[in-house]
Amino acid sequence: MIRFITAFFLVLMALSPAWAAQETIGFVKTVSGNAVVIDAGNPVEARVGTPIKMGNTLKTGPKGTMGVTFNDNTVMSFGPDTELTVDEYLYAPGADKLKFGTNMSKGSLQVVSGVIAKLKPQSVTMKTPGGMIGVRGTRFLVKVEPSSGRVQP
Repeated sequence: MIRFITAFFLVLMALSPAWAAQETIGFVKTVSGNAVVIDAGNPVEARVGTPIKMGNTLKTGPKGTMGVTFNDNTVMSFGPDTELTVDEYLYAPGADKLKFGTNMSKGSLQVVSGVIAKLKPQSVTMKTPGGMIGVRGTRFLVKVEPSSGRVQP
């Protein structure tokens, strides 16, 4: 009976979207000035080692910068006054489950692609107010102007 109950709870946890959303997909590696990680609507001051989860919004202040490394070794360097949400992140290369989708509303960001972009480049996208960027290279810089939503590559 105890085995059945244990198995039931393990299956329930595996199927629960709330549990899956809490999986750590990366970490803050550098911070300067004001930066926050917003998790389920709750802003947490970004510090070296702060975990990043799917659904988090990463935000820097007017004089803030932040560096984040994801589990697939994608590195993102956030400039001042930048805001990006991690919409999708699947990293299971053995099962061919690879996806990295973000939404950047403002600011500047330098990205050095990791394993997901190398193995399945069509699975990496970045939405902006002015359109969607499909990532096909290994390194790029993007700037989104908040007033117009225009993207400057």
